[in-house]
Amino acid sequence: MTDLSTTYLGLSLKNPLVASASPLSKKIEKARKLEEAGISAIVMYSLFEEQIIHESLELDHYLSRGTDSFAEALTYLPDGGMYGISPEKYLNQLAALKKSLSIPVIGSLNGVSKGGWTNYARRIQDAGADALELNLYYLVTDAALKSAEVEQAQLDLVAEVRQAIRIPLAVKLSPFITSLPNFCTRLVEAGADGLVLFNRFYQPDFDLEELSIVHSLDLSTSADLRLPLRWVSILFGRLKADFALTSGVHTAGDVLKSMMAGARVAMIASSLLRNGETIIPRLLGELEGWMREHEYESIQQMQGSMSQKNVREPAAFERANYMKVLGSWRELP
Repeated sequence: MTDLSTTYLGLSLKNPLVASASPLSKKIEKARKLEEAGISAIVMYSLFEEQIIHESLELDHYLSRGTDSFAEALTYLPDGGMYGISPEKYLNQLAALKKSLSIPVIGSLNGVSKGGWTNYARRIQDAGADALELNLYYLVTDAALKSAEVEQAQLDLVAEVRQAIRIPLAVKLSPFITSLPNFCTRLVEAGADGLVLFNRFYQPDFDLEELSIVHSLDLSTSADLRLPLRWVSILFGRLKADFALTSGVHTAGDVLKSMMAGARVAMIASSLLRNGETIIPRLLGELEGWMREHEYESIQQMQGSMSQKNVREPAAFERANYMKVLGSWRELP
């Protein structure tokens, strides 16, 4: 019998398909459908640092009535839409998910600053989360801020969160790091048990008629798999950490590639948002069918088999591949 089981952050999972952070975990009914369809774990939508700051500003307002700083301060914080949920409601939703589901539920914090808000990492743990995913999403626009300072602030944050909780900690990070292997090594040294590659920076667009900034959510495609696939392949076997691959997982082939690169789990969101939970049994069926046809007995058997350390041509993951790709282009007649 084909064994689809894997482990991630010390959690035993029935298969490598994990629902990544998205609005799908906002409703208990939707989360139940994901579990019934075969998903092995769910990462909750993120609790953003800005939401915790917002709550703190509100508290400060009521404790210091008569000042005029509150209204202005809140203008710096965006309307979060469905993500504009209070920290308390987030914790209540997490507790409700844990009560309703039998699969692991992973909490998600999105922030970049040290400080009292890391207390919420402990509160997420106490609400029942099986693990915590810390999403380091930060866009540097200050020309005076040095890259080393940015990285150190994030490392300090990971270390602080690690000290605050007992449950496993994964760090979801950006690919826009000068020396990604070094930074990942330091993240693991700071206390990360797993690395999630990568978060996606949603880019603004211009409305040429209204002359305004347009914010829209563009779902991923399988083409987006290549960036995290490359880096999971390079980092596998170099760090004592579990890897989760996210961005671009849409087909059974994408899941297989993720495993062969060295990931423990393949995280999906866009495919679920586009197709609903019915895509899950299809992916699992195709995954199992491919493994039987190619005589793989288990997921563990293939994990890391196509990583840089295990392939015949390690340079394919590095600069040498650049000229080969360009040289493969053939102009149409």
